[in-house]
Formats: sequence, C-alpha cells, structure tokens
Amino acid sequence: MPNRLAGESSPYLLQHANNPVQWYPWCDDAWQLARSNDKPVFLSVGYSACHWCHVMEHESFENQQIADYLNEHFVAIKVDREERPDIDQIYMAAVMSMQGHGGWPLSAFLTPDQDFFFGGTYWPPTHRALMPGFDRVLASVVDAWHNKRTDLVAQSKQITQMIQGRDRGEAIDRPNVIDGSLLHAAVRTLANRFDPKWGGFGDAPKFPHPMDLSLLLRLIDNPLTDPESFPRQTMLQMVNVTLNRMAMGGIHDHLAGGFARYSVDERWLVPHFEKMLYDNALLARVYLNAFRATGNEYFRSVCSSTLDYLLNDMTDPEGGIYSTEDADSEGEEGKFYVWSAAEIRQLLDETTAKLFCKLYDVTANGNFEGQNILNLRQSLEEFAVANALDLETFSKQMHEARQQLLSVRNKRIRPGLDDKIITSWNGMAIEALVDAAITGDRQHYAVAAQQAGEFAWNNLRNSRGRLLHTWRQGQAKLGAYLDDYAWMTSAFLSLYRIDFDPIWIERSKSLADDMIKHFLDEDSGSFFYTADDHESLIVRTTDQQDAAVPSGNSMAAFACLRLGRMSADLNMEQLGHTTIAAAMPFVRRVPLAASQMLVAIHSWLADNQQFVLAGGKNDNENASAISLLQQIVPLEGTLVYMAPGKYLAEAIGDWVAEKKSLDGKCTLYCCQQFHCAMPLIGLDAIVAHFDSRNLMR
Repeated sequence: MPNRLAGESSPYLLQHANNPVQWYPWCDDAWQLARSNDKPVFLSVGYSACHWCHVMEHESFENQQIADYLNEHFVAIKVDREERPDIDQIYMAAVMSMQGHGGWPLSAFLTPDQDFFFGGTYWPPTHRALMPGFDRVLASVVDAWHNKRTDLVAQSKQITQMIQGRDRGEAIDRPNVIDGSLLHAAVRTLANRFDPKWGGFGDAPKFPHPMDLSLLLRLIDNPLTDPESFPRQTMLQMVNVTLNRMAMGGIHDHLAGGFARYSVDERWLVPHFEKMLYDNALLARVYLNAFRATGNEYFRSVCSSTLDYLLNDMTDPEGGIYSTEDADSEGEEGKFYVWSAAEIRQLLDETTAKLFCKLYDVTANGNFEGQNILNLRQSLEEFAVANALDLETFSKQMHEARQQLLSVRNKRIRPGLDDKIITSWNGMAIEALVDAAITGDRQHYAVAAQQAGEFAWNNLRNSRGRLLHTWRQGQAKLGAYLDDYAWMTSAFLSLYRIDFDPIWIERSKSLADDMIKHFLDEDSGSFFYTADDHESLIVRTTDQQDAAVPSGNSMAAFACLRLGRMSADLNMEQLGHTTIAAAMPFVRRVPLAASQMLVAIHSWLADNQQFVLAGGKNDNENASAISLLQQIVPLEGTLVYMAPGKYLAEAIGDWVAEKKSLDGKCTLYCCQQFHCAMPLIGLDAIVAHFDSRNLMR
C-alpha cells in the first residue's frame, strides 16, 4: 500500500512511495505527529540519481523488519535535496560537524523541534566490516531518546547554536576591502594540488572542479596585474591537461556526449555514472572558454557534444531542461554504458572493430568489472600517427562506429530520468547555450536558450510574479532560492546577447529587484539563501561556500555586477561589491571553497568597459559588426546593440540615449565607466580599431 509520498511530484520521493516505511514528505503534519507522540524524527535526504540512496532503499527501507521498527519508534521524513536544498544545507552542516564528512543519502535524527542530535550517511542494514548496521543505529537512538533525553536535547540545542553562529559570524566581522591577492593565492594552491599526469586537483575520487577551471581561464585571459604574478603557461597546463584527460576518460560519454558526476579513480576512468544537468552546463562553458583561450577545436567539440546531449536527451518538449539521469539501470550501476569486446566485434566489421577496441581501451577482460568503459588512452590524432592511418579517413570511420554503437545502446533500458526542471540549473544551461551560440554562430543553441528562457518566465513564476524553484509535468512549486534568482537574473542578461531584445534586461531587473527585496541581509551585506517569507527553519542560512554548484552569494554578487554595468545602475553595481566584501573573511580563510566568489572578485577588479553599437542602414554591415564584437567582448561583458531607430533607455538607462548611428553607418562607442571615446564610424573603422589592439583572432 503506498505511503504519503504517493502524492508528491518528485521522482525521488515517488521512488519511495511503495516502501513499507511510512514516509512523510517534509510537512507540518509530520512535525505535529512527532510532537504529539513524543517521537524523534528520522530524516532521510537524497536525490534520484544517487547510487547509494538506491542501495540504502533496497537494503533497509524495503526491509519489512527495519520498516516496522522505524514506523513504531520514529516519524520518518523523506526529502529530495534537489527540491529542498535549504533543508539539506542545514542538516548536512550538522552531520559534517559531528562526523567530519558528509554525503548522500543524508541520514539525520532530529527532535520534534527540528534540532539535530545524531546522523550520518549510508548505513548497511546490519553490521558490516567497520560500519555499524542501521538496525543497531536505530536501537541506539531509541535507547538514548528514552534514557538520556536531557543530554540528547542539550546537545541538539548546542549543535543548532553552532550552525547559527557559524553562518552569521563570518559576515559580521569583516574588512570592507576586496583583496585581489587572494586570486594569486588560489592559483598557487591549485598548482600545488594539480596532478600533472592525469589532470585535476587532489587525489581520487576526482571531481571536475568547473569553478576552479573557470577562475584559471579568466586569469589566463585577463591576469589583471603583472602576468608574472599569474604564470600563464602554468595555468594553461593545468587547464589543458585536466580538460584533455577528462574528455578522454570514462567520465565522458564518448557516444552521446556529456559527463558523469565524478571519477572514483585518479585517471578519470570509472565514474559514478549519474549525469547531472549542473555538471554538464558548467563544464560545457568551461570547455567553450578553453577553446576561446587556446583555439583548441577539440575543446569546442566537447562543448558541442555536451550541449547536444542536453538537447537530445534532457530537454522537455516545452523547452525546460531536466535535472538528472540515474547511475543505475536494471538494478546495476553503469549497465547502460558498458560494453564487452564480443558485442563490439559483432556490431562492427573486423577491421573497424579492431581499431575501435584498440583506440577505446576495449579488451576481452574488460576495464570495469569484466566489462569495458569506453575511454581514450591517446587522442585520435596520436593514434592515427602511431598506426600510420590517414587521419581524415580514420576520424570518419570512428565517428560512424560510435554512431552504430549509440544506435544499439539507445535500445537498451535507459537509466531512470529525473524530469523535474530546476530554475537555477536551467539558468546554468541557458548561459552555456548562449555562449555556444555566440561563439560558434550555431542557431539551434540560440533557439534552445531562448525557449528555456521563455519557459522559465512563463512557467516558473507564481501569480504574483515571484520565481518558483521547480516544475514537473505541468506543476510548478516551492518558492525559489537565492541561486534560482541569481542564475536566472544572469541568464536573462546573457539572452539579450542573442537577439538584443531589451525585454530580457527588463526581466533580469525584475528578478534582481525581487532578490534584493526578499533575500538581502542589510546588516551583513550578504544574501540569505531563503526569502523573507519562506518557511521558518532552525537556521536561515547565508550560502557562501561552493558545493557542486557555485554558492548563491557568489552568483548574486556576479549578477548584480553584470546588471549594474549593463543598466548604469551604480547602486546595483555597488551591491555586488558589498556582497563580495561581506564574503571576504570566508574567502580569505578557504579561497578554493569559494572559487565562484573569486570569479566575482576578478569581475569587480577587471576593467568596467561598455560597448554600444548603433546600427546603420546596411544590415549586412550591422551583422558583421555584431559578429566581430561577440568574439571580442567578454561573454558576460556589456554589449548593447541599437537597431536603427530603436531607443533602449527604458530598459538599459539614459547612458545610451544619445548614441546614434553617424553617416548612416554602424557606429561603435567604446566606453569606460560609461565615459565614451570618440565613436568608430563604419565597419572598416571598427575592424581596424580592434586589429590594432591585437584583439582579432
């Protein structure tokens, strides 16, 4: 008989709807029951693509004996961390403070007042090796609840106070100075952690670290100070080796595109196979920016295949982009993705199969539990040279082989799809699609970005115009969090770069105004993670630390800087500065836990330039000038285009009102802090100007 999760929309919660555990969603009824029955709460937090969440469900939550014990002694609450990151943040911090580590599934024991007193992550059903069994953990908690209640409650209050103090203390005691030297320190730390053979930072398991790579790419492009302070070759090596090795490894899907969450080994071979929208959106931008910095076409092709995966396999017919694909299919992790040598020999002709297996590390014994994860030991170019093959012919042969394997793989039972649409993650995807459309002049990316933007505006707001966090199968719900507002504010600014329609700037400003009104902590200068009218939890957090995605405050600061510079709103720009300053104590203490805030620092310290192009009578010249500027002006930089006769002051500000086309030609105004140099009249003058500054590629 289904439990109370059956009425939920989250695929993760619905996975547990038929457990014998009498789960509640996070709701008032659950807490009232805990208080009236004087029971502790068992809180389990996970997400649909989490392998160990599935394991704990099968081992414990489908175990009738364990379920009966839970139902008798606890009120059990199940939470999708992707729907409720606010809850996850609080109790993950509590678990980490007690255990020194965290992860999912998150397993927490709470008082009826929502205070945490004990927790961990995955527990096996019974004692195994050095791990206590979940059955013993439950019994110990029940014993403590009945026999050591006073100590337990006192401890829970102390943990809550610790979390509250930690969250508020950093922002209050701060210097009001943005310290650019932290950029130097971060590069040095990354260099010390860098693996020169396999790329990445630190030991296994290895995560892609897109925020760190983004920081390096910004400093490669604009070191701000003496280039010797940021050795360009050192930074290029870290970026090149890491991106090449990741793209060649098993963490990268060589057939359909896209990246898995992380690799369990040092050489990116064996991933946890789940694919997350946020990883792929962030990595697509990293690969694209690496292409812009290096001219390496391989990086652009990886960006394209990653975005194509999102469009082919993860996009809703209405335009929004889904959240995740699972690691498991048919009850086995990675089964959908692996191959035997015999399968490949059966699918391909003998010569092609031999080359494919040699190139993609496919052997009879396998490289993963008797099967093979496709990965490259060397690039196609290196392989062709080593085997005396014509590169063009060989590349075509391997492309056709991959397409054959993909066609067969698509007939397998796919991993589970979490088809809920999350606002912030869609903002990340929009940014990546816009950047790819601008850089590659690829119209299908522009169309997909615009459709996702329109979907968000039309479907992810309530009747009052306030942003919502998630949508699934026609139902939008849950008030948006800080990162939802920040990412979509920035995404709408990026969408302006595609069609130069000022409606995107108007929408961006509307979201930013709501973000400031409902999230800003005026005492500290930081933004709260939840709105002022959000459900009251034991802590109202201020999100400073990057996790798998950039922190909410770093993106809020970045979005305010962008919008302020686009609209000449000095108050908005100053708010971005204030938010960065509020984060400085945390950034100074652990700079690489705040790489996106370092990116915001770089943005603040970089030149504040604006470019306004007033269109002339010749549409072809206008288009050529726009195309040129798209490649030169930073992707998040201020580029305004006024079509002939179009006035944008209402959307962007009076600073553009007097900038007109001269002599009927496209006319470019290059401005610094909104003070403009003499206009460049005509396409030839614009080209010559940038060519003389060695900015033309």
